[in-house]
Amino acid sequence: MVVAVGMADMTPRISRTLARPVRIKQARRTLQGINTEEGAMLNTKLVSWVLGLWGAVMFTTCVVYGLVTPQSLHMHEFLEQVLPAFEWLTWWGFLLGLVESFLYGVYAGLVFCPLYNGLKRFCNNLHGAPDGE
Repeated sequence: MVVAVGMADMTPRISRTLARPVRIKQARRTLQGINTEEGAMLNTKLVSWVLGLWGAVMFTTCVVYGLVTPQSLHMHEFLEQVLPAFEWLTWWGFLLGLVESFLYGVYAGLVFCPLYNGLKRFCNNLHGAPDGE
């Protein structure tokens, strides 16, 4: 089926679609207080949550891997050394290891982001221009 549309009908649609990328770019510039004049800065809260969840997922993956492979191939001794009070194959040990892994990831985000953002500001001030220009 072919539908003929007059030029007057197409003009508003075209102007709306062309204006949309501009609005998206403006929204990205102001999203979560990121100052694009200095370059992209990391959001400490977001990165900390992502690393915490990643640590919890990886801990769970290691435990599942340990359950499906022979004892000589998994690393329960390493987990017991790295995670304080962790015990292999107990509910208490699993929950404690899950929380500790999450907190290790959060700690990594809380340390990494301010260091990255500080060095980013320092380098921008040193060179006098944002990255990418």
